[in-house]
Amino acid sequence: MGRSFHNRVADVFADLRSATAELKPEPNKVLISVTPTFAAKWLIPNLPDFTAAHPNIDLRILATEKISSFQSDGIDLAVRQGSPPFGASLDATLLFKQTLTAVAAPAIVRDAQHPLAPDTLSKLPKIHDAHDLWPGYLAHLHVQDQSPRSLRLSQTSLAVDAAIAGQGVALVSRFMVADDLEAGRLTEVGEVWEAGGNDFYILMPRIVKRNRSVVEVLTWIKARSAAAI
Repeated sequence: MGRSFHNRVADVFADLRSATAELKPEPNKVLISVTPTFAAKWLIPNLPDFTAAHPNIDLRILATEKISSFQSDGIDLAVRQGSPPFGASLDATLLFKQTLTAVAAPAIVRDAQHPLAPDTLSKLPKIHDAHDLWPGYLAHLHVQDQSPRSLRLSQTSLAVDAAIAGQGVALVSRFMVADDLEAGRLTEVGEVWEAGGNDFYILMPRIVKRNRSVVEVLTWIKARSAAAI
């Protein structure tokens, strides 16, 4: 009886130690919540620079379209589109303005002058994403859509990939396609439009004592975004 009781108590304490270990803060772990497009088109391509500068930080990326909770999901940082204020408990820093550009594979507009005349652009096949920004952009150019066909996708990253594959013209934030433009996979075919009101911010809980690793990640993202502008 005594030995059985001792074993059960030992098992309980082992479970408690395990649970306590899971609750202990991990000073080098940083969890950032971003959209799949931001992860694929900006954050992940820049990770080699981060890893070289901060090899001891365990940066974890939660790529999701849903709004993650800082408290219940354990989020340290989050990148959101919108306009401040985002809440009294959050510090917000502007990363990128919502600067839109129309892009296409070079073969789509071979030998044409760039940017295209608005009427010419209106006749090209359009690639739409969930943000559905084409109507506003074409209204800004004072033309109506005359596309012979269109392609609708759920994410901006997919729209960019479709544009690279020659499926039409995508309308995206310019910083998302900077590498593709530089590499020649895409070319700008329309004028840049400062849409406004839906810019990219990085958010962080407003607390007195901050994790050093979180601050280092925040500082790196801010510096990297400033260098890209």
